[in-house]
Amino acid sequence: MQTLIKLLTKKKLKISFAESCTGGLLASSITSINGASKVFNLGIVTYSNQAKIKILKVNKNIIKKYGAVSHQCCSAMVKNLSKISKANINVSITGIAGPKGGTKEKPVGLVYIGVKKGNKIQVNKCMFKAKNRSSIQKATVRKALNLVFRTAK
Repeated sequence: MQTLIKLLTKKKLKISFAESCTGGLLASSITSINGASKVFNLGIVTYSNQAKIKILKVNKNIIKKYGAVSHQCCSAMVKNLSKISKANINVSITGIAGPKGGTKEKPVGLVYIGVKKGNKIQVNKCMFKAKNRSSIQKATVRKALNLVFRTAK
């Protein structure tokens, strides 16, 4: 984490997050490190569909058609976050941390992580096999930070 903050500082990059299933854990993990204020811009938890629609301006038809846990929703979240935050790197997370709420099509552990830098957006579909909510959330944060690190390099 310290290495990531150093890298972002050196490259003069600001970062922002829009989280759903991680509930602020990503923002918390970066702000727990000394020097985070140089790189961390904004963190919002848009846990409900209503928050995704109202705050992140995700089109309600995207959620209706594909669901909140989808490539399309994650992409809209990160695109719109970048408009609000003006950060260099923006990250969005939406998924099912469980232990309930999963379906056959969208099982517990399914998470989408969107990363936007400049005009480039990548949305990663992850399937975390962990058995409990906390480990799925932690695995998601680790993966997101890893993606940010690779994007910032």
